[in-house]
Amino acid sequence: MNYDDIINHPHHVSTRHPQMSMQNRAAQFAPFAALTGYHAAIDEAARTTQQKPELEEYDNERLNHVLSLLMERNDELPTLSISYFQVDARKEGGSFEHISAPLKRIDEVNHQLILCNGMAIPLADIIDIEEERGE
Repeated sequence: MNYDDIINHPHHVSTRHPQMSMQNRAAQFAPFAALTGYHAAIDEAARTTQQKPELEEYDNERLNHVLSLLMERNDELPTLSISYFQVDARKEGGSFEHISAPLKRIDEVNHQLILCNGMAIPLADIIDIEEERGE
């Protein structure tokens, strides 16, 4: 086919429709994500969690002893160094966490340590607990 009859004509500009901006024209060729949330789901599946450890009888006895000593001193606010297991909200398992904070009280009804920062740690999730000594 030979286009000699139209090749040198000026570009047509519509009188009815306004000309599309360069930004809108470029948007037509932008990448399209057909599976919305796909990458987030892949990242979540790849995220690893750990299993909660079963403490030995000796470790349980030691934790119970430390907690009973803390209950006797309920008028003091000792600063504690606590290692605990944080259950994951989205998948099975969780992670090991550590915090140092002053103890506010031990909630015997709900079986929790309540810290001065407002955090509540279930007693069943505590792996290790020590009182920090001031220097």
